[in-house]
Amino acid sequence: VDVITGTIKANFPTRISFQVTSKIDSRTILGEMGAEQLLGMGDMLYMAGGGKITRCHGPFVSDEEVEEVVNHLKAYGPPTYVGSVLQGPDEDKAESIDAVLGLSSGSGAEGDDLLYDQAVAIVIKDRKCSTSYIQRKLAIGYNKAARLVEQMEDEGVVSSSNHVGKREVLVPEPQ
Repeated sequence: VDVITGTIKANFPTRISFQVTSKIDSRTILGEMGAEQLLGMGDMLYMAGGGKITRCHGPFVSDEEVEEVVNHLKAYGPPTYVGSVLQGPDEDKAESIDAVLGLSSGSGAEGDDLLYDQAVAIVIKDRKCSTSYIQRKLAIGYNKAARLVEQMEDEGVVSSSNHVGKREVLVPEPQ
């Protein structure tokens, strides 16, 4: 089944699956079988970014129940919006929020520098570089590993990927 491309899967490390009809459908969603054995009625499998699958229950809310909640909320009058939410944070707050979420560009974050140094050391020692390899070696998420590989490419540690997706380590081997 080629419904979900690899690119989409790579960018959604957390997945859920309700009951499916076949092992193939389960493998498409989760990467392994199991969802075809679920009981239905909210029984689901939850896969966190690390790949560990947990069985849990997702509540079922009928259309009628949703309409009741909406009507109840409408009875309180028109909505009042918080304007600051629509405007977004100012630049200083945005940078601090990015730093907390680990989305900063890497300038000034000591933890990111240490992680980058570890990634470079691994690449130079093992003489191979790929996002998934860095991800496995450092036990980090795909996006962070991809950023580290891109940073290594920008700084001339590794080449850009060739037609097969391989990268050449440009730094000479340590003597």
